[in-house]
Amino acid sequence: MKVALAQVDATVGDLRGNALRILAALDAASRRGARLAVFPEQSLGGYPALDLWEERGFAEANEKALAALAEKVRGTAALVGFVSRNKDRVGKPARNSAALLHEGKIAAVRHKTLLPTYDVFDEARYFEAARGNKPVSWGGLKLGVTICEDAWSRAPSSKRRLYRVDPVADQVKAGADLLLNLSASPFLRGKAEVRRTLLSHHAKRHKKPFFYCNAVGGNDEIVFDGGSLAYDAKGALRARAAFASEDRMVIDTATWEGAAVAPEPGDAGQTGSVLTLGIKDFAAKCGLQTAFVGLSGGIDSAVVAALAVRALGPRRVVGVCMPSAYSSTGSTEDAKALAQNLGIELKTVSIEGIYQTLLQALGGTWGLGTPDLAEQNLQARARGVVLMGLANKAHRGFVLTTGNKSELAVGYCTLYGDMCGALAPLADAPKRLVYQLASWLNTDREIVPRSTIEKAPSAELKPGQKDQDDLPPYDQVDDALEAWVQSRLEPGRVAQVVGDRQVAEMLLDRMDSSEFKRRQAPPCLKISSKAFGVGRR
Repeated sequence: MKVALAQVDATVGDLRGNALRILAALDAASRRGARLAVFPEQSLGGYPALDLWEERGFAEANEKALAALAEKVRGTAALVGFVSRNKDRVGKPARNSAALLHEGKIAAVRHKTLLPTYDVFDEARYFEAARGNKPVSWGGLKLGVTICEDAWSRAPSSKRRLYRVDPVADQVKAGADLLLNLSASPFLRGKAEVRRTLLSHHAKRHKKPFFYCNAVGGNDEIVFDGGSLAYDAKGALRARAAFASEDRMVIDTATWEGAAVAPEPGDAGQTGSVLTLGIKDFAAKCGLQTAFVGLSGGIDSAVVAALAVRALGPRRVVGVCMPSAYSSTGSTEDAKALAQNLGIELKTVSIEGIYQTLLQALGGTWGLGTPDLAEQNLQARARGVVLMGLANKAHRGFVLTTGNKSELAVGYCTLYGDMCGALAPLADAPKRLVYQLASWLNTDREIVPRSTIEKAPSAELKPGQKDQDDLPPYDQVDDALEAWVQSRLEPGRVAQVVGDRQVAEMLLDRMDSSEFKRRQAPPCLKISSKAFGVGRR
């Protein structure tokens, strides 16, 4: 039997638009001879819909949209993710479900068993779990249908089971011939390899082919990377769909005709592609048009601007250079060179007049004294005013902030200044990764100027300022960040990783005391197991 894996980019709540995407993919699969097309988890309603799932009318609207979709499904069957109402009188009012649509009807419905409640997931808040699912008998086969987390009962590298039940094993015990998983699994650095190991383990252990269809696209902070997979009964990878883009594969389960393994980028390529997709979908799904990026001549703003151009095209990105008395000629020239390399418009707006006006207005209140952090922050906030003013005047304009995770971790950023904006693409990217992204962006030609990459980082808010005047080397900051936030090590272990107890204690103190800033930061694009976002509580 020919099976299609159709990874589509669903928009949360857009039932009509998502149904049209499903039908278009189904039509393409049908023309290639597929008998069954598998779509991602919640492909009809979008994932994650969060408290929209709690609205009584949303599940009902899902069911109506599903029925209307089913009427249009002829020939090739479709396995679609949606929200259904819980018909029982006990439990949560909705279920995370999958429906088999065939010949104008809803042929079968199955519900998700394992509801994750870690990191960005909180499904037990919204859904009632299934208590046992039987395979779907269709087309002479028994289809073992599971949904995302149902396949993660136990990590293959761990002896500890995460859940008491194993839905995949239960499907096999009930006679399943072909294992199918509808998924909405977000991107994390290194997760693709974990997925491959997990799914290969299932296929090899149960001696059944395993087809996995993952969602693709960005929904606010979360980005799904696609890369749908097909394994044979020996656990060998036979097919992989495109990374971070919509794609369809049609595979013959008997001969593996049509199976192809799409290339998978390296770490920087994966991360850069996901950040690009996240920016693109954030703008599209929020109805935003033109991105404004403050270009300081530094590496962070250069990488954000380059990613924005990849996502939106040069006509929808505007660079803004905002020099002050402390801005170096080299930084201004680097900003100009970057804009030229990207082919974007560059606006230059000096903040010196705004800054001096603010100093005069506040001088009587502040009194005399040596200039300190307050004066530096005024400059950052003046730049924020300029950026937001330009974005407000533009049609559906928005600001992309340029701070990285290392700065955000230790509070090396200014509230209502460089932190203001709609989205923070690099806020989950440590400084080391920013340099790797710059190298990746320069793979084919120089985008980020070499001088930008090679010079010492500086906020340029006072004479001769360098980041390392206020912080330890970024390698130590990133080591502490990885140990404390990602790996959640004890302070003593963090000190060992950093190599200096005093430095480690200072960094941990700054990380903890900067939480109030992070609570006011724009959403980031999550690329790590522990971002400063919805998954960290």
